[in-house]
Amino acid sequence: MNDMMLTYALVIGMALPFGLYMAKSLGDQRSYLDRFFSPIEGVIYRLAGVNPEVSMPWQAYATAVLKLHVLLILLAWLTFMFQGRLPLNPDGIAGMRWDTALHTAISFATNTNQQHYSGQAELSHLSQTLAIVTLQFLTPATGMAVLVAIARTLLAKHRQESGLGVGNYYRDLTRSSVRILLPLAAVVALLLTWQGVPANYQAAHEITPLDAQVEETQRIPLGPVSAMVAIKQLGTNGGGWYGPNSSVPLENPTAISNVIETAAIMLIPVALLVAIAVMTGRHRLMVGIGGVMLAFSLVSTGLVVSSERMPNAAFAELSAPGGNMEGKEVRFGTDMSALWGSWTTQTSNGSVNAMHDSFNPLGGMVLIMDMLVNVTFGGVGVGLIGFLLYLMLAAFIGSLMVGRAPELFGHPLETREIRWISLAILAQPLIILGLSALAVSLPGVHGTTNPTHHGLAQVIYEYTSAFANNGSGFEGLDDATYWWNLTCAIALLIGRFLPMLVPLAVASWLATKRTAPAGRGTLALDSGAFMALTAGVIVIINLLGFLPALVLGPVAEALVLAQ
Repeated sequence: MNDMMLTYALVIGMALPFGLYMAKSLGDQRSYLDRFFSPIEGVIYRLAGVNPEVSMPWQAYATAVLKLHVLLILLAWLTFMFQGRLPLNPDGIAGMRWDTALHTAISFATNTNQQHYSGQAELSHLSQTLAIVTLQFLTPATGMAVLVAIARTLLAKHRQESGLGVGNYYRDLTRSSVRILLPLAAVVALLLTWQGVPANYQAAHEITPLDAQVEETQRIPLGPVSAMVAIKQLGTNGGGWYGPNSSVPLENPTAISNVIETAAIMLIPVALLVAIAVMTGRHRLMVGIGGVMLAFSLVSTGLVVSSERMPNAAFAELSAPGGNMEGKEVRFGTDMSALWGSWTTQTSNGSVNAMHDSFNPLGGMVLIMDMLVNVTFGGVGVGLIGFLLYLMLAAFIGSLMVGRAPELFGHPLETREIRWISLAILAQPLIILGLSALAVSLPGVHGTTNPTHHGLAQVIYEYTSAFANNGSGFEGLDDATYWWNLTCAIALLIGRFLPMLVPLAVASWLATKRTAPAGRGTLALDSGAFMALTAGVIVIINLLGFLPALVLGPVAEALVLAQ
């Protein structure tokens, strides 16, 4: 327990100064950082042929986001399919099947990193570095960029460009990448290399295990692993170099590397609260949002830790007394495995240092709920965007409760805004439950390894992970099929772009409306009461939508095992 509390303290302690640095990096005001970074960024702008000084309307900003991602998906898709004919393939790995390549390209382009393949066995060094790592930088940078655009449009107390646009996507993207992700990832990669994570372009090594006959050998895949692991954690990406992810000793060799990788999951999402507070001047609002997120986080982590400290009921008479160690590394134990599992699903990270399919049923249910809520810090940029989406809905409900016309920061919330806010929120149960119902009703497509309650939980987890852009999974699922690749691709795309771009549009629409003066009945959006209302809206919406499915899955499984 002390290790977990120290990890929480480490993240918060680092997030405060780093958030101030991010505010300087992402803000519109000139700073001392420009002297160093502006020449580098200028070269990028000239090569890309863009003018970073042009402020875009929200439609142009959203179009730029979509156009870049379509291009990235196509390039990654082709790379995966034809990697067998491309260089940097010392192990001679063949190209991917078209549907697996498409799912992988979409998965990494949506900051999800859901893997229906085993990394070290099915991707070449070129695919891992050129396609995977590039997407792992650009997708979290896009989340930050869109958050900054929303913040300057809706949250800033003193807008300098009212009605002129939401900012320049290419400028926001470049600053997020060059000033934040690249330097931080370089530091973390060096720390991981220091701890023994591979950093090379060598072919797999043939070794003779100490406990085997002399003629028996084992292939140990290598590569620039530390660079990928650094950005996979910092960018809430999650896709591992190796199939079993950070439970593999080469990807996460020591207790120190485990703490580094665990803390990296939360660092940027927490630091963004500080950055947006400084950039917009809405300090109380960000403190309130951070308080709700921290409360959700502590409750989730406490429940998962408590669950995994309980013995595995399926092995009650076969294993030694103690916590549930099935699917966990002995060197991490139950607590640090549960902390990682909780944090990786609170954010859209999805990496693992233990197998979630082996968690006790109630622990697995909490992981699913973390992804359904998806705003407990959430992914880089998009976690706070998602919280603002719920905050908009809470403002609408709260205004009606006090008998006032709905408004947000003095701007009237009208039919158009509420229609799109509702669509962005209700898309989650429609997609997850709809696809889950199809998967379990069509014979021969669900691919579950357990025909009962846990099998249903595997299906719900997979689609929830896809829509939440998380990427983790109950790995007993046979997901490398046409059905899972193509249906998950649908959930990936809708779950990424609808909840991210709808708040951008709503922020722009609200910013063009006349601001009403505050009165006695005006909702104080930064008050404790309103934050409690927002937290209640988040919990109620997700419980109403998914409680029956959870009862039929992990809750029923827990009751059966308890008999």
